[in-house]
Amino acid sequence: MNEPSNSPNRTWAGKFADAFRGVRLAVQESSFKVHMLMAAAVIICGIIFRVERIEWCILFVCIGIVMAAEAFNSAIESLSKAVDRNHNPDIGRALDQASGAVLICSLAAAAAGATIFIYRLVVLLGR
Repeated sequence: MNEPSNSPNRTWAGKFADAFRGVRLAVQESSFKVHMLMAAAVIICGIIFRVERIEWCILFVCIGIVMAAEAFNSAIESLSKAVDRNHNPDIGRALDQASGAVLICSLAAAAAGATIFIYRLVVLLGR
């Protein structure tokens, strides 16, 4: 049996098991599902527009950063509920900042995607 998640004596297998459980928990969140849908749309657009290898790398890094930001946001939400279920303005500010971080990552990813796909669309229509 693996050590508990907060035990300092966890094995590498236990650490990976905990990480995969964390991914599974994140995927269950409704906001994460929206980001997964958008990631799928980006991948489909990448296939349709036949993006270059470096563009794929940029798109995948953007997708990963947004997904990680959303997972951090969900983790902060879960932790805040465990700490204090009552209205706490300090926790509220932390939650707003975490949501803001997701927004910043999402806007940067959208800008990168738009740069790639608008260029591809112009090239396609210019033929």
